[in-house]
Amino acid sequence: MRLRSGLALFLALQSFTFLAPAVHADDLKSVNALPATTIPPELKDVGIFEKLGKTVSIRDLTFKDESGATVSLSKYFNAKKPVLLSLVYYECPNLCTFVLNGLVNSLKTFPWTPGKEFEIVSVSINPKDTPELATRKKAAYLQALSRPEAAAGWHFLTGEESLIKKLASEVGFGYRYDKNEGQFAHSAALFVLTPEGKISRYLYGIEYPQKDLRLALVEASQGQVGTVVDRFLLFCYRYDPQTRKYSMVLTNVMQAGAAGTTVLFGGYLAVFWTRQRKKRVVESKDDPKSA
Repeated sequence: MRLRSGLALFLALQSFTFLAPAVHADDLKSVNALPATTIPPELKDVGIFEKLGKTVSIRDLTFKDESGATVSLSKYFNAKKPVLLSLVYYECPNLCTFVLNGLVNSLKTFPWTPGKEFEIVSVSINPKDTPELATRKKAAYLQALSRPEAAAGWHFLTGEESLIKKLASEVGFGYRYDKNEGQFAHSAALFVLTPEGKISRYLYGIEYPQKDLRLALVEASQGQVGTVVDRFLLFCYRYDPQTRKYSMVLTNVMQAGAAGTTVLFGGYLAVFWTRQRKKRVVESKDDPKSA
């Protein structure tokens, strides 16, 4: 009973961004140096181990899509669209449901559609999950989203344990199966990848503000998706690893404001000088002394 309560508490804490800190590669030594009694064995290696900038071997990873066909992960990456990756499992009674529900809630009023500006790939970490189960899960979330056209851009995959573990390891998703509970212990996060498969950003928790989601996708695409305004916003906002959100950079805003003021003032002066020049020409023609 104590173990069950501990695991439940851990999963609950992991659903909150400020209580589920990521572990950077440089911090692994200090984490591993903790006394064995600090972390329960069932939770060892569970968490998010950030690997920003790492390129996932998308061509070496194959899974089953909803139809049961074998597909390479690279199928969902192209030259322009960023990819939003989630690692879940389809019969998860707790955290996975919160993650996918949070994503759907954010997408409901999101101006972009999966399949057009970006792709979503959800991969089950449970090797026992089947394409049939993935199909039902996809149908349920598309119905909740109420955007049928998103079916072409949101993919639910299943696969072999060795390939699942390889993908999870490459993106830094630590998880562990608890036989006593019959559940997977894992953290809550979405992974934002570039069209080439490089890890660009981690979005933590079970709620994803549209500003953070949008800026992360624009950043991952290097400005290939979104509008000029989105690229301007990316200039004014910077990802803060402490808060794990995009925060406004005052210096950039001031620079942008100064540049805008200079352009506007320059335009005003140009118009003013042009009008004055025309006025002098007209006055010189009407002045009899100038004849």
